[in-house]
This record gives sequence, structure tokens and C-alpha cells, in this order.
Amino acid sequence: MQDPEAVSPYGPNMIWRIDTVGSDVRKLFGYDDMVQLSKGFPSKVLLLPEQVESTGATLYRGSLYYQRRRSRTLIRYDLASESIAARRDLPHAGFHGQFPYSWGGYTDIDLSVDEQGLWAVYSTSKAKGAIMISQLDPHSLEVKKSWETQIRKISVANSFIICGKLYTVASYTAPNTMINYMYDMATSQGKPVSIPFKNKHHYNSMIDYNRAQRKIFAWDNFHMVSYDVQLGRQQAN
Repeated sequence: MQDPEAVSPYGPNMIWRIDTVGSDVRKLFGYDDMVQLSKGFPSKVLLLPEQVESTGATLYRGSLYYQRRRSRTLIRYDLASESIAARRDLPHAGFHGQFPYSWGGYTDIDLSVDEQGLWAVYSTSKAKGAIMISQLDPHSLEVKKSWETQIRKISVANSFIICGKLYTVASYTAPNTMINYMYDMATSQGKPVSIPFKNKHHYNSMIDYNRAQRKIFAWDNFHMVSYDVQLGRQQAN
């Protein structure tokens, strides 16, 4: 993870990592840059006060945002003060295996940051497993607006958000798969798409857009992977 709007005491090159396998996930590792990350030498290790659930955490404006284990509670952890700055339940959101991505991993709530702010991707019983998207207030974690899509969360491997558009990936194991669906929050419209996507190491359990570098970051079978993204102008119909 990387904060696209980093604040003191950490610089914009800082890379953050969480080992999310285990029942007591609390450690947040910080690296000064990609070189230090590749060598495996963290310059900072923070012990989080509440346990982390799954691979859906993100960083934004000096805070780590994550889902508290076995709950629909979202937490904003301030990196500077090393304390919880806000906590709030995501209304009606499934948790701990109710509405995960197809690979499992208790991936019920997936937090993302793009050019338009902080988002949560999840589902509810009322939505019957369809992907819900909510834009969140980054300070209070209140839901500002929500959208319900036409694609089931369990049917896709993962998702990411770029420029206010959700994209889903079809498979987490197929080496040559597709970005198969796009939902535009500005128009509240979704449609199937076919954009080639590679799972080089055949088990992709986290995919997120990194706004700071304009890359997609992924965790693929014990490998940290990045994808270059080229953003085109939207064509008028």
C-alpha cells in the first residue's frame, strides 16, 4: 500500500504492508521506498490496537483504513498519533465470509482510494450478494452515497476503483483472465468489458489501484506485483 496524499511524519515514497494471514493480524510494516521493500527491511513497525480482517485495507491522508476482525466495523488508524481516529459500522455489510470474493479469505469489505476519495466495496443480505459500492467520508467514515451493481461479489476474483469506476477481475488463478465488468458511479451504470489481465503466479488475493504511482498493486501467490496502467480519455457516445 502507498498513501497518495501522504502527510508528516511519513513521506510520499513510503510503502506499507500487512501480513493478513492469521487470527491475530495487528502489525503494519513501513518501508522508506521500493528498494527497502524489496530487501525486506522495514523502517517502521506499528502494532495496531484492533485486529485486521483480510486484504481490504488502504492508506489515505496519513491514515490506515481497515476492517476490524469478525465485524463490519471500519477503523481509521492515524499513523502520526498511532491511535484510532474513527470507527464506524458499515451499515448492513456482510462480514467474515458472508459475501467474499471468489477466492475467499473473508474478503467481505474491500476499501479503495482513487482520484475521488475513499470507497468501500461489499455486499448485504438485501442486495443478495450483488456488489455494493459506498463512498465514505475519510474523516468520519460516514457513508456519503451508495450504489448497487448487477454483478455478484462471489462471482469475481477481486476489484479495484479508478477515477470513480469499479472494475472487476474474472479469475484469481487463470494466468490469462479478464477485467470483465465496469461500473461507473457518475452515471450509475454498469456494463461487461473484456480487458486482458494476467495472474502471473496463479493465485491473486489482493488487487488495488495505486493512485500515487498510477499502477495496480497486487499480491499474487507470495509475490508483490505491480501493473502499469495507461488511462485514456473517455470517448463520447
